[in-house]
Amino acid sequence: MMQSVDAIGRVGTFQLAGEAEGEALVFSQPLSFWGGIEAETGDITDHSHPGLGQNVSGKILVMPSGRGSSSSSSVLAEAIRRGTAPAGILLERPDPILAVGAIVAEFLYAISMPLVVCDIGGIVSGERIAIDVGGDGGAIVRKVRK
Repeated sequence: MMQSVDAIGRVGTFQLAGEAEGEALVFSQPLSFWGGIEAETGDITDHSHPGLGQNVSGKILVMPSGRGSSSSSSVLAEAIRRGTAPAGILLERPDPILAVGAIVAEFLYAISMPLVVCDIGGIVSGERIAIDVGGDGGAIVRKVRK
């Protein structure tokens, strides 16, 4: 089945540049990777989070920001190494802790996971999302239609 990219894209700022495509997993609440995500599986294990039991692996994780401990960066880096991390993350606000995890994984393991700050309004779980690098080096986020 042929796919085309929605003509209406969003421009964002990379915290870590890269390209990714995947199904959106959207949360209105921030999620901590430390104690909230199982790095071995990508499962959400935070009992206070509405995403409990869902899996972030290969998805485009969409949320307002990260939450919590500086140890989240090590959990994210480990999930990236294991292949259980999101394909990319979209945030409304910059998150230096998640950025460190993604940067460390790229440096140590040569695996890139884009982290973008952009308007996340209107993105719905289950939609296919593409993250691309624009001509100016900025992030372009698009909905992919089948």
